[in-house]
Amino acid sequence: MASLEQLKLTFFDECSEALQQIEAGLTDIRSGQGSDDTINAVFRGVHSVKGGAGIFGFEALVEFAHVFETVLDALRRGSLTAAPETLDVLLSASDVLSDLVQKSRSGEAIEPGFGSECRVALEKIIDQDKSEAAADDNSPAPADFDGIDFTPVRVDMNDAADAATALRAFTITFRPKPEMLKNANEPLYLLRELRKLGELDLVAHTDSLPSLSELEPDRPYIWWTGTLRTSAARAQIDEVFEFVAGDCDLEIVETAADTAAASAPADMEIPEAVAAPAPEESISAPPQAPPAVKPAVGAASDATEAPNAARAPAAKPAATTTRIELDKIDRVVNMVGELVIAQAMLGQIVQDLPEATAGRLSQILDEVIHHTRELKDSVMSMRAQPVGAVFQRMPRLVRELSTKTSKKVRLEMSGETTEVDRSIIERLSDPLTHIIRNSVDHGIESPADRLAAGKSEEGTIRLAAEHRGGRIVIEIRDDGAGINSERVLKKAREKGLVSPNAALSEDEISNLIMLPGFSTAETISDISGRGVGMDVVRSNIQDLGGRISLKSERGRGMTIQLALPLTLAVMDGMVIKVGQQTYVMPLSAIVECLRPSRSDISNLIGTRGMLQLRGDLVPLAYLGDLLDISTNAGTSDESVVIITDAGEGTRFGLVVDELLGHQQVVIKSIEESYGSVPGIAAATILGNGRVAFILDIEKLSNLTVSAPVAAGIARNAA
Repeated sequence: MASLEQLKLTFFDECSEALQQIEAGLTDIRSGQGSDDTINAVFRGVHSVKGGAGIFGFEALVEFAHVFETVLDALRRGSLTAAPETLDVLLSASDVLSDLVQKSRSGEAIEPGFGSECRVALEKIIDQDKSEAAADDNSPAPADFDGIDFTPVRVDMNDAADAATALRAFTITFRPKPEMLKNANEPLYLLRELRKLGELDLVAHTDSLPSLSELEPDRPYIWWTGTLRTSAARAQIDEVFEFVAGDCDLEIVETAADTAAASAPADMEIPEAVAAPAPEESISAPPQAPPAVKPAVGAASDATEAPNAARAPAAKPAATTTRIELDKIDRVVNMVGELVIAQAMLGQIVQDLPEATAGRLSQILDEVIHHTRELKDSVMSMRAQPVGAVFQRMPRLVRELSTKTSKKVRLEMSGETTEVDRSIIERLSDPLTHIIRNSVDHGIESPADRLAAGKSEEGTIRLAAEHRGGRIVIEIRDDGAGINSERVLKKAREKGLVSPNAALSEDEISNLIMLPGFSTAETISDISGRGVGMDVVRSNIQDLGGRISLKSERGRGMTIQLALPLTLAVMDGMVIKVGQQTYVMPLSAIVECLRPSRSDISNLIGTRGMLQLRGDLVPLAYLGDLLDISTNAGTSDESVVIITDAGEGTRFGLVVDELLGHQQVVIKSIEESYGSVPGIAAATILGNGRVAFILDIEKLSNLTVSAPVAAGIARNAA
């Protein structure tokens, strides 16, 4: 049985999904890519937030969402046009709604008048819409009614006014189904909304109430009948129950009331067609599309009752989802990890058995390996989340920064459905926020400067994600001014980050912005200027086992690319040997492996050698030297060179003694117990039960200029 706190957590999870839908929908409408379905989806998102907030008593959230959805309702009805100014207000309203949800989630007190400026703007739109609707109602009717003949009538104006304001009466029977509360729909909230439409007399029926010992808190037992006297249209009543049509038994019947015909004065001549009483209307619920679910086993066919339905094409089954606590998924991931380790150990045992015995076992082991890999992939997909969860926060950031900097900036996003491990998603927000801030503050020029440079006054930032080579690649590209290399180099020298006589290439100068403490901002603001942004980005991405590359083109913009692993739990690795030590190298970091001859290696001063590879020179680094391990790699012709991508478009060759084969490994963190180890990303357990370190290729490339390498160069020269 779910507690109130668990239901609240479910509500806030649904709010996150709804807010993402609202933000994406409004952005699509603003860019001209939206449709009627998009507007309806945005309206449903706001309405869902409002409904759930009412259940838990978040009044400030309910009140703001009500004004928000009123504007959206006018938009979907077509009485309000999707003008850019209107959509800007709606996007601001989306931001305020997100803030209110966040404050409600954290339990933070919402100060009086929070979001009042946006609410006033929404109410102005509502008032304007009502004024235009009233003007349309007062416009003269067309002369031709397509053959409909109206006999002239004599009307007493006082009686006509009374007739126009007469109330209609509706008898309503509302019986919630058992699943209504479980679906986060509150019957009492619906009744409160219904009461706002007019005078409501209700009778609560408690005949279904069980004894106290059998009472289930999340199951509704009470149902209601009543009469509503209202001047509201029937559609407004249906709208109250719009989102619970499948969760209740509902009957709405219009009964005899003070209709215009009944209250017509004796001296009023009414055409026969108008005076004829309308048949009594009885509708069980607002029309809804039939749910796409499979019928229960043994259920009778409805074909005989609805012969026309038999000719309709079968509806595609709707995708069903369920909510699972993340801790449960993490436990399954850990179990899969232990299974991978046990499988590796079993494979080691099979290799040590006699050939006759090992043959049959090897076949079975191959099946186990195959199924284990499928199980691992399935579990990893359960942990995977689309990067849209992070991307959805960026449009608001761009809007706020555009306002602060008086720049016009448009954000374009693609690949939001690209999935990556949840643990990586949680740590992507800060790096992306820093990069977007820098793009708006330093990259995109002011409208006047852009026009002077022959560009559109509106700058563009493109945020894209895709799977590439076993990694997820996130690219942030802007069409701004790019990096001013002269200014960057000057600042770096002033801060002592670069030697005054250093000769740097354009790419090397561009990458100086990622050094700790570097900033070109003249003044410190709440946007930038403290010199911690890009340094934090680089550090966070490297901690995730990823790499960052930067390309800038003066006057045309800058591109920053983040390459990240898909998961931090299980990975494919190459087991390598150096001296008596065994290590694991991520398979995604390996470009190729080869065993070159000595004639392919050139000795250059200040290096351990350069490998001639298809016309290019690739610097070599000896893993034994980098980790200060005794090895024969420097003298043996049997040494293996692993060509790896060091990031930023450069490659280097890592020299090791031997390759022991490919293996799936479970990633175990060592930082909590031992702290950060240079060149080591994590650890794992091999099939023989021994612990092996997983290499960090990005940090190994930085170690190529450290003391162990210098010592190795000295030994080689001697």
